Amino acid sequence: MVDLIAHTDGACSGNPGPGGWGVLMQAKDGGTVVKERTLSGGEPATTNNRMELMAAIMALETLERASKITIVTDSAYVKNGVTGWIHGWKRNGWRTANKKPVKNVELWQRLDEAAKRHDVEWRWIKGHAGHEENERADELAREGMAPFK
Repeated sequence: MVDLIAHTDGACSGNPGPGGWGVLMQAKDGGTVVKERTLSGGEPATTNNRMELMAAIMALETLERASKITIVTDSAYVKNGVTGWIHGWKRNGWRTANKKPVKNVELWQRLDEAAKRHDVEWRWIKGHAGHEENERADELAREGMAPFK
């Protein structure tokens, strides 16, 4: 069975400032990469959290058909948000427990919608800790930011 894995990352020069997102998508058969695709993009004025969200969104929106996929992120914000906080936000009309509007709500809603089509496993890893695929996603995010610096 082939496993689909998307390593995602966001980067920002200043926060806010120019930012980029990157995705390293891999299809693995028995641990061996059989197909690979990279995605990246950026914005002139954004935040790191927005770019982390965009990486995950683009990984899911790029898939042409419903898929079983593992999203690997070094963002606790994305991982905790999508696996925990989002349920309360939706229940509370996209408000936090403090009744304040959820930051980046349009991106959270877009991520929620994109994830509905797929069977997604969310995995967090420590960033800048020598994970080869995460380092490549970081490079892609920096490439996506480059035109806006």
